[in-house]
Amino acid sequence: MSERNPKGCLLAALIWLVILGVLAVAAKFFLLPALQERHERKEEGYKHKIRLAADSFSGYCILRSAAMAYELRAQGIKLVVEDDKADYEARMKALRARQFEMAVFTVDSLVLTGAKLGEFPAVIVAVIDESNGADAIVAYKSAVGSLQDLDHPDGRFVLTPQSPSEFLARIVKADFHLPRLPEKWWIAAEGASDVFRQFRAADKTAKRAYVLWEPYVSKALEIPDAHVLLDSAKIKGYILDVLAAERTFLAENPALVRAVVEAYFRVAYVWAQKSDGMKSMVMADAQKTGTESLTDAQAAKLVQGIEWKNTLENYAYFGLQGTPAAGGPPPIQESIANIARVLVQTGALPADAILGREHTLFSDQVLKTLLASKFHPGRLANVLKGPGLESLPAESVRTRGPLRALSDAEWESLRAVGQIKVEDISFARGSARLSEEGQRRLDELARKLSAWPEYYLVVEGNARAEGDPEANLQLAQARAKAAADYLIARGVAPTRIRARAVPPSLKEGAAQSVSFVLKQLPY
Repeated sequence: MSERNPKGCLLAALIWLVILGVLAVAAKFFLLPALQERHERKEEGYKHKIRLAADSFSGYCILRSAAMAYELRAQGIKLVVEDDKADYEARMKALRARQFEMAVFTVDSLVLTGAKLGEFPAVIVAVIDESNGADAIVAYKSAVGSLQDLDHPDGRFVLTPQSPSEFLARIVKADFHLPRLPEKWWIAAEGASDVFRQFRAADKTAKRAYVLWEPYVSKALEIPDAHVLLDSAKIKGYILDVLAAERTFLAENPALVRAVVEAYFRVAYVWAQKSDGMKSMVMADAQKTGTESLTDAQAAKLVQGIEWKNTLENYAYFGLQGTPAAGGPPPIQESIANIARVLVQTGALPADAILGREHTLFSDQVLKTLLASKFHPGRLANVLKGPGLESLPAESVRTRGPLRALSDAEWESLRAVGQIKVEDISFARGSARLSEEGQRRLDELARKLSAWPEYYLVVEGNARAEGDPEANLQLAQARAKAAADYLIARGVAPTRIRARAVPPSLKEGAAQSVSFVLKQLPY
């Protein structure tokens, strides 16, 4: 017994050393940081600290603004916005690890990184902004007069991977008929400045399209022969920036998430009322983030290219406004589904990545509470002093009206943008009667056209060269008209669509009896 006691004591001492070591490690990595953060909050006068992951994009300037910090400070909340250099995958993983409580994403980056991770720790609580021309695809007219000219084995997009510019190119690849575009269809660049450098140095006869964002879009257009093939103002519901919360944090702290969303809407509202308010905020933010300094003209162009979303528009996105306004924001669930479709069709995601789970990527909890409380972004705002609620300008949901009717001469003057991708439209043999399969494909086209509201559509009936030419042309016209009439019945404005027969052809267009070309008025 006496021989075993020293060994037992030694073993007990070793066990206690291990326990103390574990406790020391736990204290160092968990307890001390928590106590330190609590002490810092107390010293600074804050009750809560919320860490938000973002990058230097100008659309997030409100979140980084002094006005936002002032709004939240009055509620005892410190918002710390950290720049991760647009590393979306790391951003999503950091949310999962609860290193951040909130984050901003483009919807495509949220869908893509969450699907790759196998889970979605981020849930959308508000829509921040939509690109409204700040992103664009430019080219030299001498080589690429329209998007359709990229349908070539040498066609390429020059773009920044894992950015809205990559997604803008993917939209084109998914929605336009470009069968000869090669498998390796893009060339990587390191940011818009590098894309612009390559554009300036390019062979103007090469079939290249360059995807840029402001201020480089404006700089590119100063070069002779440069023109815009597509800008983000021409599409709707694709390039959206959203505010997201980590799921557990939202479940446990809904009031804190609501405070951030409320403060954001208040600051956005007040600065939108000021003359050149957003321009001055964007310029101040560029200095704060250390990005390229902006001239007054560049800042104005940048502000014009970003459409910050207000409270009422967020209610519309989340389906809280009753009947949606015609031409207003599409439901967020619809945008998520369209974005996922583009990612799947261009090979970025497998087909079943989020199918049927779109509704799990957003929460209307915060916005519902704002609506129930009759929230107005100018009421009780610390950044706003003076008039009562009744005298504050009302917000409104911005809408896009239908395209105006064109004269015959204007229809003939339209410039082709590209042929929209549609599977072959089936008709009964020798007739203009649409088959059930043809109707289903036109239903899908009608949904797709809602994302391209700024373009006119020419439905072309393609006549075969064999047989009676006049009879073939008449059948082609009848089929084009049948397809156009069906689209109009499915909600496509009649002012933006025209049916016509094209001359006989032996090319691929003859195999598909009807094709669809998006067109626009000359700039």
